[in-house]
Amino acid sequence: MILQALTEYYRVLADRGVLEAPGWSSAKISFALCLSADGTLEQVISLQTEQPRGKKLVVAPQLVPSLPAPVKRSSGVSANFLWDNASYLLGMDNKGKPQRSLACFSAAKELHETLLQGVDSPAAQALLAFFRTWDPTQGQYHPALQDQLESILAGGNLLFRYDGRFVHQDPAIRQAWETHYHTAGEGPQGVCLVTGEWGPIESIHPSIKNVTGAQSSGAALVSFNAPAFCSYGKVQNGNAPTSRFAAFAYTAALNHLLADRDHVYHVGDTSVVCWAKGGQPDYQILFGSALLGRPAPYSAGDLRGMVQALCAGQTVVFQEQRLDPDMEFYVLGLSPNAARLSVRFFLRNTFGDFLRHVQAHHQRLEIRRPSYDTWQGDLTPWHLLNETVNQNSRDRSPTPGLAGAVLRSVLTDTPYPATLLHGVTLRIRAEHSISWRRAAILKAYYLRCPHSDVPEEVLQVSLNPDATHVPYLLGRIFSLLETIQEAANPGINTTIKDRYFNSAAATPAIIFPTLIALAQKHLKKLTGDRPGLAISLNRQLTALLSLLPITTFPARMSLPEQGAFQLGYYHQTQARYQKKEEPEHV
Repeated sequence: MILQALTEYYRVLADRGVLEAPGWSSAKISFALCLSADGTLEQVISLQTEQPRGKKLVVAPQLVPSLPAPVKRSSGVSANFLWDNASYLLGMDNKGKPQRSLACFSAAKELHETLLQGVDSPAAQALLAFFRTWDPTQGQYHPALQDQLESILAGGNLLFRYDGRFVHQDPAIRQAWETHYHTAGEGPQGVCLVTGEWGPIESIHPSIKNVTGAQSSGAALVSFNAPAFCSYGKVQNGNAPTSRFAAFAYTAALNHLLADRDHVYHVGDTSVVCWAKGGQPDYQILFGSALLGRPAPYSAGDLRGMVQALCAGQTVVFQEQRLDPDMEFYVLGLSPNAARLSVRFFLRNTFGDFLRHVQAHHQRLEIRRPSYDTWQGDLTPWHLLNETVNQNSRDRSPTPGLAGAVLRSVLTDTPYPATLLHGVTLRIRAEHSISWRRAAILKAYYLRCPHSDVPEEVLQVSLNPDATHVPYLLGRIFSLLETIQEAANPGINTTIKDRYFNSAAATPAIIFPTLIALAQKHLKKLTGDRPGLAISLNRQLTALLSLLPITTFPARMSLPEQGAFQLGYYHQTQARYQKKEEPEHV
């Protein structure tokens, strides 16, 4: 299904002229080698340009279209036609392996002589003359290379230029490549699992590039490199028979998606790409804004209105493009795995359904925020993952696989992974701190994964003063006991939260009698300094204790009950700090 969807996407973009025809592709090129009619290297021109990278401008290779498609390399020597790095086109590199560089140059020379033999074109003759006369052993002394020799040998790609034009633009040379591409490599015949057509099967698929953490040279989405992965006597990709066209099409489409930095989303170890079946990029922009908080050319209010309209089944106009909630939409998550890629998830649904699931997710996360927090955005999956890691550690990466599991649960509106709850709970225990984001995660988790020990009455946006759930009440009482301690000891550095929070949540019967006795001493001290406040706090404590439907504190509380305790503590604390005149903020 992944390959079929990507192949169909390629067809749509190819019909619009966005992607190259089979056998052609775009590549990042750093320099052009200018040749004379007799094959002499006359000049080297830099094709690098200033390009934005975040807030900075950096000098980077230029993306050149309509180049012959690259070969798939692993560890052997295999040359590209008309463009490649210095090892292949000049027989030189800075890696200290001159023999391998000479072998690379010989492979490129043989390829060009084979394909250009008999081609009636001055550019082809100049290129052949270059390969016949160029001496790799003396290349470092060539005057045309001196000014930029270090940059050329650094690994960037080169191409050829003749008589003011790039060689790959010559019609006769392009025809020679077309003929070679469509006739070479006739392998075993079979039915393509993507198109259903009979024809030659591609043994090695092109590489996928720009997946964060994967090899910079590219990784394989489909590959078989060991007998354990093979069956019925098939070798390599014969185990997943894919025609040459389909292999080219799905890799071209996926590389196009991954090359679009503005619409590749990174969450944990997962690189996420998405696309609409119709090929309109505006769907991607709105999706990234709704789920991941990416910038969009609209205000937050306008975006929220568009999302609500799409969720209601209405079309909206986004950047002069009408978006249809019934448009088929795909989301693919990829993670690196050595020379291969792991598919974390592949989801297909209508655009409107995806947005409905995202909206339901945001509604579950709604909770009263501290008055000092001025950030107005929605919690993104990255924010959720960030709450599971120690911010003081060197490696602040979430657990591998958690990003994919969280995104999958959000986009399919299914229960959140238990590892998300466990990660947040561990951070609360380790830091004795329950931030609004962690409280929101606890609330959302138990709303989507209901548990009898966490009733809906405690899963509210703000304090529920009528809730009688014991763990929730104990959390409220603990917050009030902390308030009493702070009032009696202004400026105290270490409160009961720092010493007893975890124990109070896990074993209330052991901790709470001690804390209540301590609170009486604090109230007695406060009576002498601020009697009115002492009376008010004592009444609040008495009222909360009277709400407990039990006469003794629980000996132990389960993990879900501890979650209710933590929510009770958070709600009570925010109710204490919230200004009376301030409207409730969710």
